[in-house]
Order: sequence, then structure tokens, then C-alpha cells
Amino acid sequence: MLRRRKTGSSELKRDLSAHGGPLSMSQNTRSFFNFSQLVLSAGHFKPPPVLKHSKITYFEVEILDVQSKKQICIVDKVPPSSTLLDVKHKFHKACPQWYPSRVGLQLERNGPYLKDTVNIQSLAASSIITLYFTDLGQQVGWTTFFLTEYTGPLLIYLLFYIRLSTIYDQVETTKNFRHPVVHLACFCHCLHYIRHLLETLFVHKFSGGHTPLKNMIKGCVFYWGFTSWIAYYINHPRYTPPCMYKQSTKLTLVLRSFWW
Repeated sequence: MLRRRKTGSSELKRDLSAHGGPLSMSQNTRSFFNFSQLVLSAGHFKPPPVLKHSKITYFEVEILDVQSKKQICIVDKVPPSSTLLDVKHKFHKACPQWYPSRVGLQLERNGPYLKDTVNIQSLAASSIITLYFTDLGQQVGWTTFFLTEYTGPLLIYLLFYIRLSTIYDQVETTKNFRHPVVHLACFCHCLHYIRHLLETLFVHKFSGGHTPLKNMIKGCVFYWGFTSWIAYYINHPRYTPPCMYKQSTKLTLVLRSFWW
């Protein structure tokens, strides 16, 4: 009986080896080992990115005329991060006759003009923002404003200093001697306005971008007119400085060129 069981077990092993039982298990183990090495070499599996649908709220800016309350245009699709200057640029595209520096926008009809740096989201009570438009007229930059004001007196004074024949009598001009105070006054006057021109170009920084053209005309009338008035008498052929106050006159002219 024992021999038969041993013989049966040996025959069973022969049958398994014949049918490839133990061999197929070793092959499966080897293939599983190769697959695991492939997975480890490939690295960690990253899950697909989750798409986040961001919802951006856009505003519509309705622009009305401040006097008639009639609608001029609607600026749509304004992002919350936009400023009032961005709205003015879009308004300029819709109405080319009004460039941004000429546009004055108010939140209320009698309210102050809003600054260009104001964020549009801070004005919004709903998705529709109503602003009132005012035409500020023709504008000029502050740099142009001061350069025009200061260049005029510099050139006007020099025209009187050289004593043009259209201003003074040519006979008196050649006959009369120029006093040294006249040369000193011209030097101080030119130094004064050259300093202002250089400060405008290289020193001063202007916060506001523009000013109405009429303000520049008023300033030019004052500066140019006052310069013509004093230059006519100081450079006149018959001009003579007061004898008692020669030294004080010189000191006053020098101080004027630096502090005025």
C-alpha cells in the first residue's frame, strides 16, 4: 500500500511536469516581477488635473450725458480689475471725438470728477454702473503747460535786450550807452527761467496728467505780458538805474534769479 502511494505521488509529479504546472507558476512569477519593475521605473501615477471653472463677473458701464441724461454709449465686458482710465480708453474707441484726457466722469451729477486710478469694482453696486459724462474741453499736459509758460518770457526778454528796430528807435539805440545793470538784469532773468525749464524737464513729477488749455492761456498771458512790460523799460535806450541804490539793485536782481 505504501509503495502504491509513493508510486502515485511520483506519477502525479510526472504528470504535473508533463503538463507544465510548476513551469507555468515560475513564468507567472517572473512576468509579475518584470511588470512591477516597469511600474516602479515609470514613477508615481499622477491623477488627471481637476479643471476648475472660474467664474468672472464682468460689469457694464452706462455713460450718460450730465445735462440731458441721455445715454451716450454702454461699455460692456469690463473686468473687475479695470480702472476708470481703462473705461475711458474703451469709451474713446466708441466715441473717437473724446480722447481720455478730455473725458470727465462722475458717479453723481453734482459729484466730483472721479480719478483715473479708481478701481471700477469699488463703484459697483450691481453689474451695471451708471456714470455721468462731462466734456472737459481741450487738454494739455503739465509738462507742455510749464514749458510754454517759461520759454515765452526767456525769448521775449532777449528780443527786448537786443533792442530790435521795430521796438526802439535805432538812433537812440546806437547813441546811448548800456549800463552794466542792464546786462546783469538780462543774465539774472535768463538764469531764472532756464532753471525753471530744467526743473520741469528733470526734477518735477506731476501727479495729474492734464489741465485745460484755457489755464495755459491765462498763465501765458500773465508771464509773457509781465515780462514784456519790465523788459521794455529795463532795456530802453534811455534807461538809467537809480544812483543811490546801485548796489541794492544788483543784489535784488541776483536774489530774484534764484528765489523767484
